[in-house]
Amino acid sequence: MAGLVLGLALAPVWAAPPVATLELVQGRRVESLQAGPPRGAPVVVFENGARLTLDTWTAVVDAVSRDATVLTHNRPGYGESEPADGPRSGEAVVGELRALLAARGLKPPYVLVGHSLGGLYMQWFARRYPQEVQALVLVDSLYPRIIKKPEDFPWYARLGKRWLMPRAVSDEVDQIHATGESLLALPAFDDSRVVQLFNVPTSKTAIAVDFGVTNEDEATRDFVRQLYPRARKHVVDSDHQIQADKPELVVAAIREALALGRPLQLSSDSGR
Repeated sequence: MAGLVLGLALAPVWAAPPVATLELVQGRRVESLQAGPPRGAPVVVFENGARLTLDTWTAVVDAVSRDATVLTHNRPGYGESEPADGPRSGEAVVGELRALLAARGLKPPYVLVGHSLGGLYMQWFARRYPQEVQALVLVDSLYPRIIKKPEDFPWYARLGKRWLMPRAVSDEVDQIHATGESLLALPAFDDSRVVQLFNVPTSKTAIAVDFGVTNEDEATRDFVRQLYPRARKHVVDSDHQIQADKPELVVAAIREALALGRPLQLSSDSGR
């Protein structure tokens, strides 16, 4: 009996870590992982970069889920998530994410955390549904107009995209420029609620890989700099996947965002 009581007392310490599950959302299998105490809002929601799956956030989720409910997921065609039909636009990706949140019963406000391409999608979410978003954390994010139109890619990049990229990634790349332009057509999000992490590696061996698909001119750089002038900006020495290389920095940025408080409720139609 004493052993049973001791075992029950220690059960939370020995509890198995959360695992990803599959569920039907809008008739399609979606792989996601929910962790943390069910304390309600805000919910921390993660969006992966291109080619990456939800396990890229493991160290960050382990830390943040001690204090908040978190949700990670795999977009269509990633991990065990079933592919989806149609263009992989920001509107489509955000619509699928909101459907998953609804299926999980996770209500706003949300702290949105996006890495690389996932950061572009989370910017679209924040602009389209600002009343649902407490804050936006951009982890070495992609921004509008950084990536060229797919028809302007050099021949070797178009060939590599066709033959070397998984279909899900290739379809997303085709829509990056259009997603950025549609994002810019939406009202701006309150940039005082944005936390940005920029990877600026100091190692002399760090080599940037471009493949000719990015706009590197000074006008584009200036345009990106002015998108969020009041954002909390942090320059870090890391590789592109800051969440894996320096997870503690991403955790700190999320906690900074959690401390901002709830967004203003501007209208009652944010769910439309």
